Amino acid sequence: MSSTPVTVIVPGFDVAAFAEEALDSLRAQTHPHWSAILVDDASNDDTARIFADAASADPRFRLERHTSRRGLGAARNTGLARVDTPYTAFLDADDVMRPHALSRLADTLDRTGSDFVVGAYVRLRPDADTPAYVAGEVQPWVSASTDPARERTTLAEHPAASGNIVAWSKMSRTAFWREHDLRFPEGRYYEDQVLTQRMYTLAAGFDVIPDVVVDWRQRREGGSITQRLSELDILRDYLDALGEGIAVLQAAGADAAVRERGALIRTLDLPPLERIAESHPDPAYRIALEAFVETLPG
Repeated sequence: MSSTPVTVIVPGFDVAAFAEEALDSLRAQTHPHWSAILVDDASNDDTARIFADAASADPRFRLERHTSRRGLGAARNTGLARVDTPYTAFLDADDVMRPHALSRLADTLDRTGSDFVVGAYVRLRPDADTPAYVAGEVQPWVSASTDPARERTTLAEHPAASGNIVAWSKMSRTAFWREHDLRFPEGRYYEDQVLTQRMYTLAAGFDVIPDVVVDWRQRREGGSITQRLSELDILRDYLDALGEGIAVLQAAGADAAVRERGALIRTLDLPPLERIAESHPDPAYRIALEAFVETLPG
């Protein structure tokens, strides 16, 4: 088992209902040398108290606080600036990390020497009959990016990896972030999409593993950004992120990944947006979506 220390960056805003479960999932990790930077983004609920209690009780947790809300990208960047371990990972404070996730990811990086490793994930959906959440199956696009396992691969060899664009499915060498001055965009939604495509294009080699590492929560009350795509401002940020991610791939000459990404967006992202556009009261929604489709490769 890997003995390489890893820091997990855990941003949170108004996630008191879920934060303790997220922290418990870190406490349950089989990897023996983890620490976590808990970044409270000026929450209005008990998130800050839960984070503070964890840091007070367990030296593996460190607390950082924003005095005003700055957004998920800025919270992750606050954590990144304080990482002092060879490996870096992420967990959003409303999600759940599988017990063997850090061990499996760190073991892989130890063996391969790659810049980062990508794992699979599933949705954690609300149960219709109880207050509980239930983990689903690995979706086809996630499986395409991570199964079968590959070591020291590249986008040219494995273009389908470009469909795995979330920060919390990965563990990276901290030196990779610093060498390329990688930071999340701030002041916008979907901040991990463009950053992740930059990671893929900059890596000398990355690994993929089919293991599920995180359960990604779809909140019952619909509070997550992915559940608010009917809002015009959020749609615009979403489309901008998709388009800028493709532009990163194009600039790197990753033509196969551009085709893969374009095809995935057409089959996965566009259909629900088109259904919203059909009945949306603001014609600007349909116009923004149509303008984006005109620029989409493939």
